[in-house]
This record gives sequence, C-alpha cells and structure tokens, in this order.
Amino acid sequence: MELRYGCNPHQKPAEIYLENNNKLPFEILSGTPGYINFCDALNSWQLVKELKIALGKPAAASFKHLSPAGAAIGLPLSEDEKKAAFVEDMQLSPLACAYARARSADRMSSFGDWAALSDICDKETALILKKEVSDGVIAPGFTNEALQILREKRDGKYAVIKIDENYKPNEIETRQIFGITLSQKRNDVKIDETFLKNIVSKNNDFTDEAKRDLIIALITLKYTQSNSVAYALNGQIIGVGAGQQSRVHCTRLAGNKADRFLLRHHSKVLSLPFKAGISRADKNNAIDNYLEEDLSENEIAALNNCFETQVLPLTKEEKRQWLDKQTGVSLASDAFFPFRDNIDRAARSGVKYICQPGGSVRDDVVIEACDEYGITMAFSGVRLFHH
Repeated sequence: MELRYGCNPHQKPAEIYLENNNKLPFEILSGTPGYINFCDALNSWQLVKELKIALGKPAAASFKHLSPAGAAIGLPLSEDEKKAAFVEDMQLSPLACAYARARSADRMSSFGDWAALSDICDKETALILKKEVSDGVIAPGFTNEALQILREKRDGKYAVIKIDENYKPNEIETRQIFGITLSQKRNDVKIDETFLKNIVSKNNDFTDEAKRDLIIALITLKYTQSNSVAYALNGQIIGVGAGQQSRVHCTRLAGNKADRFLLRHHSKVLSLPFKAGISRADKNNAIDNYLEEDLSENEIAALNNCFETQVLPLTKEEKRQWLDKQTGVSLASDAFFPFRDNIDRAARSGVKYICQPGGSVRDDVVIEACDEYGITMAFSGVRLFHH
C-alpha cells in the first residue's frame, strides 16, 4: 500500500507491505492513514490485545508518536472520574469506559492521538472519539452505527482501520537503520502474575487491585519507548515517562503526569466555572495551566478568560495536601532502578507497589528505600526495553 509520505512530508516514496507479497492483515475503512499512524496503530493494537488476554476485560490505549499516553481496561467510572474525563453526560459501555480512562490519563499528550480498541467498536465508544481531537482508530471491527459516526468525523478524513485479530506475525522481525538490516526474535514474553512472585521488600503483599494495575503498567511499558516508567491506579495508566536517557527522569516525568492526573480530580478543578462554548481542547489547556506553579499576573489573567468568574490557581499547600491523601498507586519500570532517588520520587505520588526487573549493583539500597516507605516491591527478572 502506497503511503502519502514517511515520517515527514519530504520522505517520499513510502509504502507498507508484507514480505513475500502476503495480504496485509487489515482493512482501511475510512481516511488515509500515514506512516506514523501505522506505527502507532500496530503498536497500540498489540498493547490492547495483550491487556484483554491478560485481564479478561475490554481494553483501550491512546498513542502518540510510538508511545502510549494512556491505557486502561473497561472498569466503570465514578461520577468524579466521568467529569474529569469529560464524559459525564454520555452513556458508557465497558469499551467506552476503557477509552475514556485511557484518554484521561494524560489529556494534553492525547491531543491528536491514535486510539486502539481490543473489542468491536460500539456506538458509545465512537461518540467519545467523535468529540475528541484524534487522528484515527484501530479495532477488530466496528458496528454499523459506530462506523457511520467515525466516517463522518473530519469530513471523512478520520482514519479507521479494521485489524484481523487472528493475525500472527513471524517470530523473527527485522528493521533497517542507515541501510543496514537488524534482526531479532519478537518480544513475545507473556506478562502475568508470575512477574510479581519474587517479592524482595519487607512488605510482601500485593492486593488484587495492585496486581491488576502492575500488569497494566508492565504491558504498557512493553510498547513504550525506553527508558520508560509507568504509574497505574484503578485499572488505568495515570502517568508514563517515555524515551528518557535517565531512569530518574522517567520516574519524575511519569510522576509529574500522575500528580496532574490526581489533581484533576480535586474538587476545585472539577468545579471550574468554564464559559459556555469552550472546547474540550481549550478546557484541557486551561486545567493544565491552572495546575502550573508560580503563574504570572498576565498568565492568571489569560487563564481567567476561560471562566465565567475569576479563579485563583491551587496553592502549593493545597496541591500537596491533596496528593498526600492519594495512595495505592502502582509503578513499573522497564529496567532496574540504579539509585534510590527513583523510590523517593515515586513515594511522593502515592506509590505503594512496584515491579521492576532488578539486577542493579545497588538493589539493596533500593530495597531499603522501599522498606522505609512501606512499599511492596517485586523483581520480575525481565527487562522490557522497546525501541
């Protein structure tokens, strides 16, 4: 299949194909997906398929530039969660719950996302996609109502891909860099509760919810550009740190995103008096600015242009007070923690459960830090780099 261009408009020609002229395992039902769209679609589909197999519930992911901004399974949302995800006025199927959660993990990063769905896309999920700024969606099928809704999005330019859910790739995969071909066995490791058996901390009990959230975080990391760290809570990702050269920078980046996710559920944020007609994207930007530190008078004035009445940003004390109430957060890392600073930062965001490969010369120091905070940590023994 010929593509409009590669990663950038000047990179022509571009195409997508299977070796030996085999039939591609998908159909384009609407739009004209491009090179980066397919990179996101094929990675995100693998993620949601594995989540569905591992946890037995519908799953969804929101991808941007080859890494997930969010991923989740289809658990019901509370009223506050619905409001924070901008779906309080919508009917929600289990699949729609999964995408609403995935999209709400990091709404700023999900702007213009690629959506992936583990199950046949229904009307309820399509209606959420219709309202969001999104580039396309991949799923194993679409109901007639859902397909009609999505074909009308962006005047028919919205990309809709139907994937063959029974397709199995070759065991060996290849890629080219600078005209040179690299080959490796696919990363087909199965992530399940066996990853959590080797508990190395004094606290040695994972709740059922923690096990679920750690599996979500680990599967998410399997398709996140390394180095990577993921925080999870209530059946969804709440912060991903992707593609950083330093491990602690991953932990900080993901932790800052997790904090913003948690702060979006603060009563003052949920009750912000937005003017009528403000778009979802502008609401996202306003909330993000509202949660910024040390805003100038001009920034506060610009922020208040979005509101019916004047508001003052949350203070540092209010934020810390709210975050100190949050607990039960799970964290996974795609490689070992080389220093305890990662644990110190994770604890500030309510992390109580960790899974990481282990294998650092400072494992004892990292374990000691977990014991200080009462964190339960397991060593999986499996690294999950993705490049």
